[in-house]
Amino acid sequence: MRQDAQDLYEAGEKKWGTDEVKFLTVLCSRNRNHLLHVFDEYKRISQKDIEQSIKSETSGSFEDALLAIVKCMRNKSAYFAERLYKSMKGLGTDDDTLIRVMVSRAEIDMLDIRAHFKRLYGKSLYSFIKGDTSGDYRKVLLILCGGDD
Repeated sequence: MRQDAQDLYEAGEKKWGTDEVKFLTVLCSRNRNHLLHVFDEYKRISQKDIEQSIKSETSGSFEDALLAIVKCMRNKSAYFAERLYKSMKGLGTDDDTLIRVMVSRAEIDMLDIRAHFKRLYGKSLYSFIKGDTSGDYRKVLLILCGGDD
């Protein structure tokens, strides 16, 4: 774990430029528990959260992908709650994201996602869906949601 944290530090913060392959190797080939320890060790080494380093060392889609991996490792339900919130906030709806998350998580961890959604945004996922969608589309999403909190 210490070596992975050191490798990430040396691949980013410690040098000019970023060794993207090293970030991918560590973040995509280690298990969740290992990565959580790596993130803690990284903070001890660099005095920065891994998210801060990713934001300062990368950009665009690559940055988004690395941040998604880190968020998922830290708290998967909170990550999906955030994705759902962002798919419905403001004008319009990101239907692709909304459908993908609702269908893929409905039978896995929707209760946890609903709990995190309410904790993070002060409203239930159910009420957000109800206010942002209509018709049969709304009915299906509410069934996938599984109830109001």
